[in-house]
Amino acid sequence: GILQMKIAYAFRRSTVYPYQAGYAWVLPDEPGLSNFLKKVNDVGYDGIELGYEVFGGREATKDSVQELQKRLTDGGAPCVAIRAGGVLCTPQESDKNRDRLFKTVEIAGWLGIDIVNGALSGQARNKTLGPIRPGKAIQPGSSQLASIDDFEKTASILREAGSRAADVGVDVTVEVHQHSIADNSWATIKLLEMTDSPNVFANPDLGNILWHYDEPEETMEEAISALAPYSKYWHCKSLQRVHIPELDTTYFLRVALPDGDIDYRFAINAMVDAGYDGYFALEGTQTGDHLSKDAKSVAYVRGILKEIVDGTSN
Repeated sequence: GILQMKIAYAFRRSTVYPYQAGYAWVLPDEPGLSNFLKKVNDVGYDGIELGYEVFGGREATKDSVQELQKRLTDGGAPCVAIRAGGVLCTPQESDKNRDRLFKTVEIAGWLGIDIVNGALSGQARNKTLGPIRPGKAIQPGSSQLASIDDFEKTASILREAGSRAADVGVDVTVEVHQHSIADNSWATIKLLEMTDSPNVFANPDLGNILWHYDEPEETMEEAISALAPYSKYWHCKSLQRVHIPELDTTYFLRVALPDGDIDYRFAINAMVDAGYDGYFALEGTQTGDHLSKDAKSVAYVRGILKEIVDGTSN
């Protein structure tokens, strides 16, 4: 039942002893890999989320991805979701990102996993708006600045991705993400309605709504209540927000779930109430002893789920 809500480790740091330079979102070499997978298993995750590049990207073959999956499964942490993002409505990047999305759907089919997750963000393309940086009052790539053509172009590619996903038994999720057309609840729901695919859903990443503008466009409670019925995968992270109104700027500190500004007790209740039965995908911390910090988040989530089952949560 609910208590068994599956928890995936969408790790954002995989630094383990002995140290190798350059590791963050990718898998370390041995002996680090075995150490990492064992620790992930010990914490109690049901699997990990990986990027399409880890499986070889465009060069991936059925044999190569299944071989890596066997290694992960034997180590106690199979890949349960695969991500491939990128803006789908700009002439500079949309073709490349479309091909990447379609290839990722193919890889997910070979792996026999359920979820391909994509964030529809891209590079900053306007000098006046400045670089992509969270906490500003205006943001490149946002739904505020998107045209109806941007929505239509994105929806048409997502519809095709959904059709390909249906053929291999996979679902595609649109991650609510800063600097993207799907950066809040209404824009995401609008995009899903325009896509109109039985295989395309939302990933209601509340952290990204909070981590976007100097002042969030909506409360986290409003956002999760609206998005829960549309959701098939769920990235969870939290931040502490430090707002400097005189500068129209906010700074953010990434923290473990119980320590941040998002009420995950409310959010988990809202998702369970909407019948959500997918993964709770913990987006790990990015500094320090990430394994211990993230284990604290897992324990917190398991505690809330237990309270829901026992009827003592609210």
